[in-house]
Amino acid sequence: MADNKGKKGDYTPVVYDDQYILMVNGLKKYFPIKGGMLNRVVGQVKAVDGVTFNLKRGTTMGLVGESGCGKTTTGRTILRLAGEKTDGQVLFNGREVYDLSHKEMRDLRTKMQIIFQDPFSSLSPRLPVGEIIGEAVREHNLVPKAEFNDYIDQVMDNCGLQPFHKDRYPHEFSGGQRQRICIARALALNPEFVVCDEPVSALDVSIQAQIINLLSELQEKYKLTYLFISHDLSVVEHISDTIGVMYLGNLVEYGSKEDIFRNPLHPYTQALFSAIPIPDPTAKMNRIVLEGSIPSPANPPKGCKFHTRCRMCTQKCKEVAPVQKEVEPGHFVVCHNYE
Repeated sequence: MADNKGKKGDYTPVVYDDQYILMVNGLKKYFPIKGGMLNRVVGQVKAVDGVTFNLKRGTTMGLVGESGCGKTTTGRTILRLAGEKTDGQVLFNGREVYDLSHKEMRDLRTKMQIIFQDPFSSLSPRLPVGEIIGEAVREHNLVPKAEFNDYIDQVMDNCGLQPFHKDRYPHEFSGGQRQRICIARALALNPEFVVCDEPVSALDVSIQAQIINLLSELQEKYKLTYLFISHDLSVVEHISDTIGVMYLGNLVEYGSKEDIFRNPLHPYTQALFSAIPIPDPTAKMNRIVLEGSIPSPANPPKGCKFHTRCRMCTQKCKEVAPVQKEVEPGHFVVCHNYE
């Protein structure tokens, strides 16, 4: 359990609060850039650069932002799937994930799962569906051998799959069915926390609705907690309780779904919301067009990382990095305009 005495790295350690299943504090993940004849480290890609948020049990947090902003890396770093963290804390049920031994981490794997973005490449083409779903169940000895087949049948049924699907291979299924297989594989371990890494982005709109509804039903039934990564705000609005907006490795705004949609504060969040299509041909859209391209995470701009594309940029934005401020209860923003 962490305490709040002293300071380590660029973050102040937090005290665990048991209402939160996950507490992420100042999380950083840098990837080295190597070059030259000796293949030395000449720079770092700052994929995740100081992300802080808390996630309550049984709720869903939506993590949104442009491609390349660090959403997926954040999820993988939380699950300890991206190597060692660079800095920060990841507390899962009060335990620092990166302080656990190999055996302790192996035991924790059943409680923390991930649903990958691509439902085809994340499934082994050489294994039938029953083996894909049951492989980890058998490895962790979660159920007696005599009950194994019935258990897998029940998991598949919960995810909308039939028992006769067990002997089929992934290429014999549609995209929506393959995503159901991925969900069944994650839920077979009876997890408490699931990272949903853009689980519907590769699916048709009608199938997206089915998968989102399935995830909501399973969450209610098994009291699951989701970190839902997406770039589709309409999907995030449907499933999330809280929302975090990422830009170039930083969480620039964080709050409840109602607060974020009612009153988006950060200029980047406002631009994202202005791009949501309105299903009314007569409605006029006040689109905020972001000029320029996203700066490189290997060489982010000085001051506020968003200032190169911000219509409200001031001289202070170009020189001083803003800090997180609570504008209203539970609604945080990283912007000089609210200081």
